[in-house]
Amino acid sequence: MNRREKEQYLREYSRLKAEGKPFFPYAVAKDGVVLILVMAIIIFMAVMLGAEIGPKADPTSTTYTPRPEWYYFFSFELLRVVKNPALVPLASVGILTICMILLFLLPFYDRSAERRPERRPVATIAGIFVIAAMTFLTYEGANTGPPSEISLATPQHVIDAGKKDPELLRRFEAGRQVAAQSGCLACHRLGENGNAGPGPELTEIAAKLPAAAIAQTLVNPTKPMPSFKGLRDQQPEKFRNLVTFLGELKGDE
Repeated sequence: MNRREKEQYLREYSRLKAEGKPFFPYAVAKDGVVLILVMAIIIFMAVMLGAEIGPKADPTSTTYTPRPEWYYFFSFELLRVVKNPALVPLASVGILTICMILLFLLPFYDRSAERRPERRPVATIAGIFVIAAMTFLTYEGANTGPPSEISLATPQHVIDAGKKDPELLRRFEAGRQVAAQSGCLACHRLGENGNAGPGPELTEIAAKLPAAAIAQTLVNPTKPMPSFKGLRDQQPEKFRNLVTFLGELKGDE
């Protein structure tokens, strides 16, 4: 702001200040009335409608999937994107804290009198980017499937084969449960469920590997994937079901 702009700003400020009303008590009184009204509405709704309370916590349940409120979906998805454990504190607390600090300090480091968006390209682009990023992360977080469930549709060829061989369909569905309960979704993606890494996507894994190769990979995997050798030796039926499930994921043409 040059000297001429500053003088013009001060004259305009003095004129508006002389024409206006003091902050106290006028603005304070209006804000107080609105605050009382909002609190009265909240109290009325709490008393008449009650709070939304879910079922009592069951520590023995293995199917309950905790999810944040919708306005925290963007943070929830950010945690899913960050894979390195060392960066989890930064994703969960650091980024949000830094953004809040920058927001609070905005009047101190942005001293420009210009407020038209087209004349403030950096601020405008930064604002659009933040809004777009939060919108995208919120959408992704809202559509993320639970980590203990695979909602992938049963392939049509499995359904058709199951009409002649019901045992195949039974083993496929049983293998789906084994995959969901074995932590596969922590590193792999299956349809809309799971994470996109560090392991490959398994949605159509059978189109790339036959069932025998899948079974061998489960027993002798590449690190950091854990071995399923113990499952094969101790619970062979579950292991066969898992191989059947993965071995039929080749899509439908």
